[in-house]
Amino acid sequence: MLYRFPSLRAVAAACVVGSAFVGAPAHAGVFDDNEARKAVLDLRTKTDSLANQLSAAQRTILDQSNRIDQLNQQVATLRGQNEDMSNQLATLQKQQKDYYADLDARVKKFEPQQQTVDGVQGAVQPGETEAFNAASTQFRNGDFKSAAASFKAFVAKYPQSPYQPTAQYWLGNALYAQRDYKGSTAIWQNLVKTYPTHPRAPEALLAIANNQIEQGQKAAAKKTLEQIISEYAGTEVAQSAQSKMSQVK
Repeated sequence: MLYRFPSLRAVAAACVVGSAFVGAPAHAGVFDDNEARKAVLDLRTKTDSLANQLSAAQRTILDQSNRIDQLNQQVATLRGQNEDMSNQLATLQKQQKDYYADLDARVKKFEPQQQTVDGVQGAVQPGETEAFNAASTQFRNGDFKSAAASFKAFVAKYPQSPYQPTAQYWLGNALYAQRDYKGSTAIWQNLVKTYPTHPRAPEALLAIANNQIEQGQKAAAKKTLEQIISEYAGTEVAQSAQSKMSQVK
């Protein structure tokens, strides 16, 4: 059998086709590696950027947290200062209130005060009550001479006092205790004339009648007792005067 060799053209064509198959896969593999490398680099860049952003966000959060802690401390400090100031204000207000109360009390000691004495209302001057009480204490202690002097000074010093009729009544009693009938009668007569509606007026008249009886002035005593019964009818003093009428008959 005779063997035939392939033609030159067929061999050339086969080489071209083989070259094509061998060259094509090599070109595709190089392209894929470059794209993957680029993608990895891009991803790494994005990851680094996100990491930096996350780190910055964490620092910001930490800074804000520290700032909030500082603000909380400042608020606590201010709250404490506010409480201190509130306490100081309350203390100052109390001190001011106490000061004005004390000042008012001191001022009142130097101002007339309205007071009712034996049914008579009037302005009582500073020191007036103390003076009257001092004289009354002397009388109760049996120091009639000192009491008479004190009541006499009181009557002269406080002519408009609501204590005036009562002071005159006890001045008359202090003089009577020293057997000064004339002096005591004069004081009581002035009391009845000046303060005829005062509760001490009928008592003063009864004291005058007693003076007159002790001095044997029965006619004068009878007249005085009749005045009491007539002008102060229905009072206990009028009843006492009615009882004494038997001593002047």
